[in-house]
Amino acid sequence: MGKPFSSVTVVVLSLLLLTSCGNFEAAPEPSSPTADITAVSPTPASDRGTLNRKERQELYAFINKQLTGPYGVYTNLLETDESGEAASGHEILSESASLLMRTAVLEGSKEQFAARWTLAKQTFDMEGGFSYRYSPKLQKQYPVNAAVDDLRLIGALYGAGQAFKEPGYTAEADKYGKRFYDNNVKSGYMYDFYDNVYKTTNKFVTLCYIDLSVLRNLAIPIEKRNLLLHNMGGILEEGYLSDAFPFYETRFDYDTGTYGSEGINTVESLLSILHLAELNRQKPASISYIKEQVAAGTLYGQYTRDGKPLNDIRSTAIYALAAMIGAEVGDGALYQAGIERMNEFRVTDAGSPLYGGFGDTGTGQAYSFDNLMALLAYSY
Repeated sequence: MGKPFSSVTVVVLSLLLLTSCGNFEAAPEPSSPTADITAVSPTPASDRGTLNRKERQELYAFINKQLTGPYGVYTNLLETDESGEAASGHEILSESASLLMRTAVLEGSKEQFAARWTLAKQTFDMEGGFSYRYSPKLQKQYPVNAAVDDLRLIGALYGAGQAFKEPGYTAEADKYGKRFYDNNVKSGYMYDFYDNVYKTTNKFVTLCYIDLSVLRNLAIPIEKRNLLLHNMGGILEEGYLSDAFPFYETRFDYDTGTYGSEGINTVESLLSILHLAELNRQKPASISYIKEQVAAGTLYGQYTRDGKPLNDIRSTAIYALAAMIGAEVGDGALYQAGIERMNEFRVTDAGSPLYGGFGDTGTGQAYSFDNLMALLAYSY
C-alpha cells in the first residue's frame, strides 16, 4: 500500500476517476509473461451467427498474448514508470477485471469467469471496496474504489450465480454489495468513490456510474433499496439534456444540487443510456440519435451541451457502446451497425504486434478500455 492521499490528491483523484466511464483514445484509421487465465479459450453459450466469431477470436488472442500480464490486462500496451496521477502503462484497473468478468458471463464460460474473479480478488480487494488501480512496478494498491467498477464486479457475480447456477457467486455478490452500500451510499445517495484510508467519499456522483440494474439487486433492506433506486434513478433521468441533443449531464453535485459538465463526453452519455436501456427506461430520442450518428459514422468523442462536436475523434469504445445499446433495446440493425463501425478500427495487418486488437499502429498504443469494450460488444 502506498502513502495515504492528501486532501488535495483526493480531490484530483475524484476527477481522474471519471476515466473509468470515459477512457478512450483517438482511433487510428483502419489500416511480458501472461497469467494462467489466458490459456482458456472463449466458449460463447450463444452467438449472433458467425459474423463476429473471427474478429472476437483474434481480439482474444491480442489481449491474451500482448495486453495481459500476471495481474491482469494492462491499461496501455506501452510501458511507463506508473507514477502519474492517472493510471498508465502496465498498471491494472478494476475496470478491466469487471469487463472481463461480464464478458465471461455473457459467453457462458464458467472456467473463464472463475479465473478472472480469483485474480480480481487477489489484485483489488481491500477492506472498504475494490481498489480501482494496481501498480505492479510500485507494488501499490490504490486505497480508493470507483463505484462504477465495484458495481460492475458485483453485477458480474450476480450474473454468474444465475448463469452458472452457482449460489456461491450470488452470496459473494450479496456480501460485496452490502459493503458497497455501507461505504459508497449515504442517506440513500450514491457517491463516486470511497477512500479506504480516510474513510470518506467525494461530494458528487458521476451519472454514468449509476448502474441501476445492479443497485436494484443489492442485498439491503427493501426500504433502503427502494429509496436508493428512487434517488439515483431520478438523478440519472433528470440529467437528460434535451430531445434536440438527447445525451446526459456528466455529474450531479450534492452540496449545490446542480448538474455540471465541462463537455459532454460521448462514452459517459452512452453508458448512462445503456444503464437506462437495461431497465427499459431509455429515451426514444436517444436511440434515434445514436442510430443516425452511427449510420453516418459521425458519433464523436465530445460535444457542447447543445450538441456541437468539440472534436472529430471516433473511438472503438464509442461504437462498441452503440452496439450494446442496440442489443439491449432489441435493435439488431443498430447492434450490427455499431459493430461494423467499431471494426473499421481493427488492426488487420498480420505483421503488426497489434494484429487483431484496437490501437494506434503508429505509436504502438493500445488501451484496455477500447479493447475490452470491443470484446464485450462482440459477446452481446
